[in-house]
Amino acid sequence: MANTIRIKRRAYGGSTGAPSSLENAELAYNESDAGNGILYYGFGTGGAGGSATSIVAIGGDGAFVNLTGTQTVSGNKTFTGTVDLSGATLSGNTTFGNNLTVTGDLTVNGTTTTIDTQTLDVKDKNITLGDVATPSDATADGGGITLKGATDKTFNWVDATDSWTSSEHIDLASGKEFKIAGTSVLSGSTLGSGVTASSLTSVGTITSGTWNGTTITVANGGTGATTLTGILKGNGTSAFTAATEGTDYLSSNSEIDGGTF
Repeated sequence: MANTIRIKRRAYGGSTGAPSSLENAELAYNESDAGNGILYYGFGTGGAGGSATSIVAIGGDGAFVNLTGTQTVSGNKTFTGTVDLSGATLSGNTTFGNNLTVTGDLTVNGTTTTIDTQTLDVKDKNITLGDVATPSDATADGGGITLKGATDKTFNWVDATDSWTSSEHIDLASGKEFKIAGTSVLSGSTLGSGVTASSLTSVGTITSGTWNGTTITVANGGTGATTLTGILKGNGTSAFTAATEGTDYLSSNSEIDGGTF
């Protein structure tokens, strides 16, 4: 019969954990520890009889990471070189304490994405908002940008008015102007020449200019006439007309007679 050499061991179903003592370089295996057990080693010489200074785990499912199967790894770990997570899935809350660089595409699927940073640099010059499965003006309604302040400062699309709407003033820099289809309509001092209709109700002092519009009526402060010659006469809101000599005023050779009594 062949000789059999066995190391110190504890069968499955017994207490877990390392032996209370081992000799220096002595091995012990606990089948009840996490996974399929842990192999222990007596490290150093700590006293009389060759007792080990400490007992360390050197192998087994419960001590080291397996190549396959489910396993829980705790404590701080440091990796150097390349860590290939192809096909892997990270579950649970994960915190990266240092810089994280992603050289490929990054897809975030969730309800809320929070970026708590002082500076945000985006190379993409066109940012897409409201990118849902079936976009429409209804899904775009209320979309835009909100800047937090004492009150929210918003620039949003409002479907009801079919317009981009700002909650605040728009203040253009000096020399800039509002344009429509590339044509200036308003600057800091000039109304665009293409503006041919207006609903202005008041203007400042007009010091020069030529009136090329329709005749201004008497009711609006005009004469109601396009040409006038001689002495003018008016009647209520009717247009001014030229007075008739001898009817509306005395002719040059008229006689004023007081009559008899």
